[in-house]
Amino acid sequence: MITDVATEPGIRLNIGCGLSGTPGWVNFDNSLSVRIAHWPVIPAALARFGVLGEGSAELAAMAQRGTVRFANAATRIPCPSRSAAAVYSSHMIEHLDRAEARSFLTEVRRVLRPGGVVRIAAPDLSRLVGDYLASGDADGFVVGSHMGLDRPSGLRGWARWTMVGPRHHLWMYDGESLTRLLREAGFADASVQPAGTTTITDPGQLDLREREAESVYVEAVRPR
Repeated sequence: MITDVATEPGIRLNIGCGLSGTPGWVNFDNSLSVRIAHWPVIPAALARFGVLGEGSAELAAMAQRGTVRFANAATRIPCPSRSAAAVYSSHMIEHLDRAEARSFLTEVRRVLRPGGVVRIAAPDLSRLVGDYLASGDADGFVVGSHMGLDRPSGLRGWARWTMVGPRHHLWMYDGESLTRLLREAGFADASVQPAGTTTITDPGQLDLREREAESVYVEAVRPR
């Protein structure tokens, strides 16, 4: 059973961390390898069969050590309301459909204390468009968007699709559309941040340049 993180207000959450968990932050991921990590034989067997992808064994080990916890943040972040000073999510929101993205941001707003900051990093659609206009390479544009997905083939492919689900992007954002989404979710002061800068008071070891070459960074505040 997944229980809430019991803590005093002021924790910092990294949602959808994958292998990039941040020391000093509470790290969550919804990967299957995290969910089944407490049964070590299962992720090892699925990895050998090819159902779990590269890095799954390492992610399962991180979960076994308690470095990463499971959460489906589009449904519920297992933290008390108004308990977090900051929420960070990198290259996760593009894997959610529009309803899921809004549900996720509702949860972020719930767990943030008034004045708390959310920071979202996502692939920057405007960069992809700029590259396409410069090169005229339509195939390269679609590949770079990760919105195209081949149908699974073979037993391993279908097993992976069934158990893990598709891993392509369901939506894309630029700075303007992402700030608009945050405003619509009830956040204030939404703005694009240059790589390396943040309004989070104490980011600690948070990577403020994570995937800088392809990302847009947007921050906003839960109103007081």
